[in-house]
Amino acid sequence: MELAEITKNRIKAYLAKGMRFDGRKPMEYREITIETGVSKKAEGSAKVRIGETEVWAGVKLGTSIPFGDSPASGTLMVTAEFSPMASEKFERGPPSIESIELARIVDRGIRESDLIDLDKLCIKEGEKVWTVFVDIYPINDAGNLADASALAAIVALKTAVFPEYENDKINFGVFTTKHLPLKAENFPFTMTFHKIGDHLIVDPTVEEEEAAETHLTISVSSSKKGEFVHAMQKAKDVTMTVEEVNSIIDNAVKEFKVIKAAFDKVK
Repeated sequence: MELAEITKNRIKAYLAKGMRFDGRKPMEYREITIETGVSKKAEGSAKVRIGETEVWAGVKLGTSIPFGDSPASGTLMVTAEFSPMASEKFERGPPSIESIELARIVDRGIRESDLIDLDKLCIKEGEKVWTVFVDIYPINDAGNLADASALAAIVALKTAVFPEYENDKINFGVFTTKHLPLKAENFPFTMTFHKIGDHLIVDPTVEEEEAAETHLTISVSSSKKGEFVHAMQKAKDVTMTVEEVNSIIDNAVKEFKVIKAAFDKVK
């Protein structure tokens, strides 16, 4: 029997007892820490650690021609760059499928939550708008890059300010005190739930990710009426039952409060 299969069987045996290798419960995050202002060149930046997983995110602002179907709206672009420094699984070269998928997950969470008021990023209708670039850099992959990346991205957005803009020119490196037009009640928190056998877990380690048959990423925001789901993305062809999806949604609402508590400490 291969080592990976032995590890998977051990993980399942632990989960059958409601345990995990690191002592956590199935629906328990590792410690979350957040640091802001990690880049002096970006308009907004953040470092997020979930356990030993570490991700940096930066926000840069530029100007561009608006899309034809939204001439008075700014634009959003999210990218992720995987480096061998973060994991031996990552290779140098063009963006991998995994990095593209991660960027799309983060982009969808931000976009579908309507966090950024893109209409307030118009400089001159039909001619020039602000473009918000969100760049994600995993530094150490110890599992659950998706949640760490999404959290780093919204913290970077929360702290981002506009650069000085005069005479139709951006003075990069000269920052104003004007923040991005964000809808505070719409901050999205992304949580990924993995299915291992008959068990569901949140915030997996690398070993747990490799043992999982599938996973579901869900993005949740809050309102005065409570929390609501605005984006979901499932991986692989292995199915999930309606009961499992409902359980994930219920747990996402609970874990939302854990992540939000860490996020709310950011000034």
